[in-house]
Amino acid sequence: MADRYFTPEEANELLPTVRPLVEQMVAHRRALAVATVRHARIATKIAGNGGGVRPHEVDELQATIDEEAVEIVRCATALQELGLLVKDLDEGLVDFPALRGDEEVLLCWRLGEDEVAFWHSLEDGFAGRRPLP
Repeated sequence: MADRYFTPEEANELLPTVRPLVEQMVAHRRALAVATVRHARIATKIAGNGGGVRPHEVDELQATIDEEAVEIVRCATALQELGLLVKDLDEGLVDFPALRGDEEVLLCWRLGEDEVAFWHSLEDGFAGRRPLP
């Protein structure tokens, strides 16, 4: 059982707080992915002959990776403290626990959507999204 349940109205009222956190989370996730790929490429170069790698480049990339990971956790934690469930870091998908009669359901919102307008059962997930009545 969730600590808090949201009505669609409450979820939508919270979007001005949620949206910037999700935008930041997605941006940090993208930056982390880029830095991780660059780090892997440099590690491959170093394993070869190490040519063309600036001194400290690996350390700088590792620091970037660590910083981006910390920021992702900060955003996700802030969202969880609001009572939301973070479902997808890349898409910016979050769920708001809700009740539909006696059934626990999730109000579903994804970055880029204007409002919380969908719901799904706990078992169905995003694939089972249905418009709110």
